[in-house]
Amino acid sequence: MPRTMLTDDRWDKLLLLLRHTGRIYNKTEHRKTFEGILYRMRAGCPWRDVPDFFGAWSAIYRRFNLWSKKGIIIELFKLLSTESDMEWQFIDGSIVKAHQHSTGAASKKHEGIGKSVAGNTTKIHMAVDSYGLPIVFDITGGEVHDSKAAPFLIKQLPRADYIVADKGYDSELIREQVRARKAIPVIPRKRNSKKGNADIDWCLYKYRHLVENVFARLKHYRGIATRYDKLQRNYASTLALGCCLMWLPMNV
Repeated sequence: MPRTMLTDDRWDKLLLLLRHTGRIYNKTEHRKTFEGILYRMRAGCPWRDVPDFFGAWSAIYRRFNLWSKKGIIIELFKLLSTESDMEWQFIDGSIVKAHQHSTGAASKKHEGIGKSVAGNTTKIHMAVDSYGLPIVFDITGGEVHDSKAAPFLIKQLPRADYIVADKGYDSELIREQVRARKAIPVIPRKRNSKKGNADIDWCLYKYRHLVENVFARLKHYRGIATRYDKLQRNYASTLALGCCLMWLPMNV
């Protein structure tokens, strides 16, 4: 029997939240379907290779695609992350290699895959709270610089006292955006800056590893560490599932 990922308590919590969306009925097969989706995320296998134990692979994929299209999985992540501690927020980006199977989507939309030195890549822009738990993320092509994606990411963040980032976000426009939100930016300036870093809270900056830890944990799942999804919305849903698994122990 394939290894599963949800305990009874955690599934009960997930089912309650899924029904809270008002778009999912309490069907007995939903647990195995959900486990099948998680198996594919963890193993990074093609949908056709999901074990029969979880049901027909086509039914599992259709359910995942439908939930992704309706935004149900993203909504699930948002429901789980409502208890965030927003005193500190840490932001960063991480590049993910896009497998050749993820390219060529039959869509006119930009699917968040770009060309960089490593070839086809996607970049995850992530924000975490004071506990080191994910609260907001965005997906772009791998060639997009952190500072270019930061304004949209910061715009989505709830109110915080401090927003912490590395030198990749060294921009006065970003600092002004943070201050406009009544927060204090903790962003070191580059070595050639004339202003220097006398105003930086280096003690708080040392906790920036919390966002790096989130990337490390998410990339334990092969379906996240390498992008196989053609559609950006489906990869975002896969990423949201990984974030949900980090939140579940905090909500059970």
